[in-house]
Amino acid sequence: TFIVLAITTGAGFIPKAGGVVAILLLPLTYSFTVLFLKAIRGEVITIPPLFDGFKDYGRILGTVLLQRVYIFLWSFLFFVPGIIKYCSYAMTPYILLDEPELKYNAAIEKSMAMMAGHKMKLFLLELSFIGWFLLTLLTGGIGLLFLYPYIDAARAAFYEDLKNSTETLD
Repeated sequence: TFIVLAITTGAGFIPKAGGVVAILLLPLTYSFTVLFLKAIRGEVITIPPLFDGFKDYGRILGTVLLQRVYIFLWSFLFFVPGIIKYCSYAMTPYILLDEPELKYNAAIEKSMAMMAGHKMKLFLLELSFIGWFLLTLLTGGIGLLFLYPYIDAARAAFYEDLKNSTETLD
């Protein structure tokens, strides 16, 4: 967590190029996200998997960037459509890991299909973290080093449960 936060936060402070560098580092945040899915599945976690997103750079960057642009554009309609689409697209990183043949809109559409009827559950899960975020203020932000992994592990467990429940229906 410290490594990812240091790299992504540091990139934002680069004069004139921080935004571009942050976009180019999106595969790092993807790798951090799916790292917890691998942990839930029982894989041993080390530092090198943090950079797995760079192995398939074009597919990961393109899909994650497209996902974020869609959420940004939906947020212009009003705050609520942005939240709904955030929940619809939330499983995209995990789908990219599980189905390497999917990319761009295909992975996002699969996430939308998977989240049909489950968006409120994810929204309530995300809402449950607000208290923890408020508590991190008491630690001057240091608590985020523990909160981010907790949130990502909870999302990964949500995906794994959702995937297993949809597989049993098929």
